[in-house]
Amino acid sequence: MKEYTSDNIRNVALVGHQSSGKTSLVEALLYNTGATTRIGNISEKNMVSDWDDEEKDRGLSLSTSLVPLEFMDTKINVLDAPGFTDFQGELKNAIRVADSVVVVIDAVSGVEVGTELAWEYARVFQQPIIVVINKMDRENANFEEVLDQLRTQFDDYKFVPIMLPIGQESEFKGVANALTQKAYYEAGGDRSDLPEDYADALEEAHLELMEAAAEADDDLLQKYFDEETLSPEEIRDGMRKASRSHLLKTVPVFVTSATQNIGTIPLLEAFVAYASPPTVRRVRIQRNEETEYIQAPQSNDKPLAAYVFKTLNDKFVGTLNYFRIFSGTITSDSRNINANSGEEERFNSLFTMRGKEQISVKKLHAGDIGVVAKLTNTKTGDTFVDKDPDFTIVQPSFPAPLYMVAVSPKGQADSAKMGPTLSNLCDADPTLRWRQDEDTKQTLLEGMGQIHIDVTLKRAESLGVSVDTAMPKVPYRETVTGGAEATYTHKKQTGGAGQYGRVDLRVSSSEEDFEFVSSVFGGAISQQFLSSAEKGIRAVLPEGVIAGYPVEKVKVDVFDGKEHPVDSKDIAFQIAGREAFREAFRKSKPVLLEPIMDVEITIPEAMMGDIMSDLNTRRGRVQGMDTIGIKSVVTAEVPLAEMLRYGNDLRSMTGGRGLYTMEFNRYDKMPSHIQEQTIAEMEKEEA
Repeated sequence: MKEYTSDNIRNVALVGHQSSGKTSLVEALLYNTGATTRIGNISEKNMVSDWDDEEKDRGLSLSTSLVPLEFMDTKINVLDAPGFTDFQGELKNAIRVADSVVVVIDAVSGVEVGTELAWEYARVFQQPIIVVINKMDRENANFEEVLDQLRTQFDDYKFVPIMLPIGQESEFKGVANALTQKAYYEAGGDRSDLPEDYADALEEAHLELMEAAAEADDDLLQKYFDEETLSPEEIRDGMRKASRSHLLKTVPVFVTSATQNIGTIPLLEAFVAYASPPTVRRVRIQRNEETEYIQAPQSNDKPLAAYVFKTLNDKFVGTLNYFRIFSGTITSDSRNINANSGEEERFNSLFTMRGKEQISVKKLHAGDIGVVAKLTNTKTGDTFVDKDPDFTIVQPSFPAPLYMVAVSPKGQADSAKMGPTLSNLCDADPTLRWRQDEDTKQTLLEGMGQIHIDVTLKRAESLGVSVDTAMPKVPYRETVTGGAEATYTHKKQTGGAGQYGRVDLRVSSSEEDFEFVSSVFGGAISQQFLSSAEKGIRAVLPEGVIAGYPVEKVKVDVFDGKEHPVDSKDIAFQIAGREAFREAFRKSKPVLLEPIMDVEITIPEAMMGDIMSDLNTRRGRVQGMDTIGIKSVVTAEVPLAEMLRYGNDLRSMTGGRGLYTMEFNRYDKMPSHIQEQTIAEMEKEEA
C-alpha cells in the first residue's frame, strides 16, 4: 500500500443496526477496489472484517474492524463497527475517530434501534452523515418507505437521494444518479441511459438535489434564485459542502445491494466526494483541567496528537493498539510519549490492518489510522504526543455496565492469571469492568449484555484463563427498625489464667452508618475493655447478623458490664461485645435493605403498555413518562434484584428495540415476605 497524505485520506465509520449488511457491504467494496478476488459470505465464514473465530461462529460483528481501501488515488479507511447494542463502546470509539458516519439501513426493516443509537452518537460528535439503504434485492424492500421513516424519525435533518433504485426486490438491478441522470447497473462502474419510466422520478430528485446544493453556499443560492438552475459542477460542489458540514444537517442517500454487488461503485465515489477529509476536523483536548480544541486545518506540521481507540489482545501477536492521528505524523521506529502515563513508547512495527492482515507502513500522515504492536503501557483512550505531555485528547463518555456475572477461576493456574487478564481486557474495552465486591465476597465482571460478557470470557479463555460463572448476589444491607438490650458474659476457665468479660448494651437505629457510644457509670468497664468491646462489635458489621450482609445505620450504647481483676482480657471483651450485639440486633426488628436503581427505558411508543406491566411485576415505581419523537421514555425506581437480567427480557419484549440505563439511587427497606424468602435462601446456601 502506498503512502497517502492528508487530503487523499477519508475515514468513514460504517454503522447501523445488526444485520443491516455492513460487513457484506465491506466485502463488495473490497472486491470492487481489487483488494480481494471474490466477495466473502457470512455463511461461508470467509469475511475479511469478521475474521475472529467467535464472529464466524455467531455470524455477528463483535468488534470494530479496520479495512483500508484504495480508490481514485484516495485511501478510504473504513471502520466496520458492530451493530449489536452490547458493543456500544466499539461503536462510539469508531465514530469518535472517523470524519464521516455512514449509516447502513436494511431496506425491509427500516429504522431500528441500532440506527437510532448510531445516529445519536454521530450527533454527539458533530459528525456529517451519509445514509445507505441496503438489501434492496430482498422481498418487501421499499426505498420510499424507509426514506419516509428517516424523515419522520430525524426531522431536523434534510435527506437528499443521490441514487434512486432501478427496480426493487428480485427486480433490483441498478441505481439511477440524480445528478447525472444516468443509470448504473450492477456494481455501477459504467453509465447507461436511463429507462424512460424513471425520468419523472429522477427529475424530481434532481431538483431536490439542486436546492440542497444551493442552500449550502450563498453564491450558489443567489444564482439559483436568479437563474433557477445550477450546472452539474456547481451542484456537485454545493452538495459536497452540504454533506461535509454537520451544521447544515444535509444527508446524501444512496442505495445498494451488497450481496448482489449493486450500486457499490457509486458509493465508493461518494466516499471520496462527500465524506469529509481529515484536514477539516477539529479535536477536543484537555489541558490543565480545561478543555479546548486543536482547530482545523490539521497537518503534518502541527504537534503530534494521536488517539488510541481500540486495543486487541492476541495470544500469538500480543497487544495491538489501533490509533487515529489527528495532527502530526508517526513513523516506524519513532519514539512517542503516552500523555496519559507520561511514559515513552517505541513504535517498532508500524502497520495498517485489513481485517486480520497486517500491512507494514513506514509513515502515517495527519488524519490516517494505523496500528502498532507490543507497546508496554498503553490502553484504549490514551493519547500520543511527540513532546511534553501537557494535553490529552478527550475520551468519549461511555454508558455504565448493565449486566454482570460472578466469576471464579476454574483451577489453581487460572487463579493467578485471572486478575491480570481481566484487567487487560477491561483496559481494552471502556464498557467492561471487573471488581471485587466486598459485600458479597464475589468477583464481578460487568458489561453491556450477556453476549458482551460471553465474548469477553471466550477471549479470556483464548488468553489461557478459564473461569466459572454464577449469578451475582445482590449487595443487600442489614439494619434495625426498633431497639433492644442484651447482656452477654464470656467466661472461660481452662486451668491457669481464665477469660472473663460481661457487656450490657443497647442497639437502636441511627442516621450514621455506625455509631458507638458508652454510658457506663462508675467504671464498671475500663476504657481499655470498652475499646475491646467496640472492636468485637465492629468485627460483626461486615459479615452481618441475620443473612450475612453488612450492617449499617446502627447505634450501639454500652451502658454496663463487669470485668475481673485477673481474668479480664482483650479477647474476652471482644467476644462479649460481639455476642451481645448479635443478640440485641436480632431483638431490634432487623430488616434487609435492598439497592434501588434509577432506571430509564427508551422504547417505541406502542410498547408502553407491556413495559409498564412488566415494571409492576418487578416492584418498580414509575416516576415519569415522556415522548421524544416516536419514542417513549419511562423513568422508574426498581430494586436491583429485579434488574439483574433485565437486558435479556427487554430485548425479548421489544424485539431488540428497547434500550435502558441504570444508576444506583439509594437503599430501601425490603418487603417482609421477600425478606423471609431471601434469608431462607441464604440459610439454605450456607447449609
